[in-house]
Amino acid sequence: MAKVEIYTKAFCGYCARAKALLEGKGVPFEEYDITMGGPKRQEMLERSNGGATVPQIFIDGRHIGGSDDIAALNRQGKLDPLLGL
Repeated sequence: MAKVEIYTKAFCGYCARAKALLEGKGVPFEEYDITMGGPKRQEMLERSNGGATVPQIFIDGRHIGGSDDIAALNRQGKLDPLLGL
């Protein structure tokens, strides 16, 4: 199964939606809470080429984008192969 990483903030509806989609597929993920900023926020900005909104999602190190992006991949049938399902 693919390694999934997601940068989130507290009380973020888009973050909750992206996590629910992954959980519904039974996919484990590493979550980095950047609510208070810090080094993980800077890491996210660098990895996502300046993407400052949350969530920012990575699958096997590949930047997928945010909640709308992962939902679109799912609708197009392209998410499961990326996840190794």
